[in-house]
Formats: sequence, C-alpha cells, structure tokens
Amino acid sequence: MVFAGKTVIITGGAQGIGKAIVSAYAKEGATVVIADVNEQKGKETAEEYGAMFIKTDVKNHKDVIKLIETVKHTTGRIDIVINNAGVSRFKSLYELTVEEWDDILQTNLRSVFLFAKESAKYMRENERGGSIINIASTRAFMSEKDSEAYAASKGGIVALTHALAISLGEDKIRVNCISPGWIETNNYELLTERDHLQHPAKRVGKPDDIARACLFLTHPDNDFITGENIIIDGGMTKKMIYEE
Repeated sequence: MVFAGKTVIITGGAQGIGKAIVSAYAKEGATVVIADVNEQKGKETAEEYGAMFIKTDVKNHKDVIKLIETVKHTTGRIDIVINNAGVSRFKSLYELTVEEWDDILQTNLRSVFLFAKESAKYMRENERGGSIINIASTRAFMSEKDSEAYAASKGGIVALTHALAISLGEDKIRVNCISPGWIETNNYELLTERDHLQHPAKRVGKPDDIARACLFLTHPDNDFITGENIIIDGGMTKKMIYEE
C-alpha cells in the first residue's frame, strides 16, 4: 500500500464527499486526520475508520495553525492535504447579506489558502515533498441563479490551485484541483431514471468517484500532474443544452 506511513489531512471529512475520502485513504493504510467543525459527526467518522479527529474552524488561521502543529507533533510528518470543506447558500443577490458572502468565501476559499500555507512548511521537509488537492465544483464554470458567492469561491479555488502549483513546485509539492458535478451524498436510491440518464455517463455521481480521483492524483507515481483541474461530472459540462 503506497499510502502506508503517509499522513493525510482531510478538511470537511466528517460526512459526504469528505467521509468517502477518509475511507479511501484509511483503507490504503494512511494515517488520516479529519479537520471539521462538526464534532459529533467528526468523532463518529474517526472512530469508524480509525482516524484522528481535530475540531477545526477551517477559516480561522489560529485553528489551522494549531491543527497543523498538532498533526506534525503527533505523526511526525504531513504528506497530503485534501481541502474539501465547504458551505453553500443559494439566495437571491438582493437577499444575500455581506456577512453571508464573507462566510462562504472564507470557509471555501480562505481555508484553502490557510491550509496550503501552513502545511507546505512541513511538506517541503519530506524527501518527495507532498500533495495538495483542492475540491472545487463545476459551478466554477457554469451557473444556476442565486449562486454568486458559491461560484466565486469555487472559481477562486481553481485559480488558486494553479498559482500554488507554480509557487510550490520548487519544494516538490504538487497542487491539483477536482471539480465535481452532481455527487449525491444522501439518498442515491431515491434518484429517478431521469436524474441518471441526463448525464452522458448515464448515472449520477457518488462520493467514491471523487475519493478515487484523490487517490490517483496523490499517488507518487503520478508526480508529473500538477496545476490541473479534473472535472468529474459524468460529462455534463460538455453537453450542449438548450430549452425546448
């Protein structure tokens, strides 16, 4: 198992896509650390997969520093960071408050900057550097109405990813991005045939689809991939759609 002996930090790992990523790395023998503000679900997921849970407000710089220092002291190294934590509020532009805008941008985008900044300090000490994966969204490239803050945060993640890849390359730290489309994290069995068939891939995505991509991008054999954004959406962003 190539990830045995590696330390992986996963933000927003308590549930949803993050939980699937926790499961994937735990099964591969990695030491997994969950950074999440939801203490109850975070502890439950950590217990289920033999991971470490540290309650963290990912937009709070002091919290991030404390987590990084704790992980380094406890495990001796930091190899991989998966920036998955995120929030969304789909509200009319006329109703969205400045405070709500700031919360979305800080949780989704500021957190990526903070974790990259603090974890890279230790990743560069590793012989083979490290790897950072940022979870964005296809909403960085296409929009529904009332999604201004979410779209801006995810577009920022995509841009930040390639900037970080160039800056951190000299330290052998690779930075890539994944943009999921519709990933059903709750009741997959309740989806309709229409839900699935509208996708060129003929199904709605699952959290494991994203987890497998994380394993691929962080695999040491794939060290020629950096600065990239991988869209995983069953082909929906390539499908030309006009209302009839």
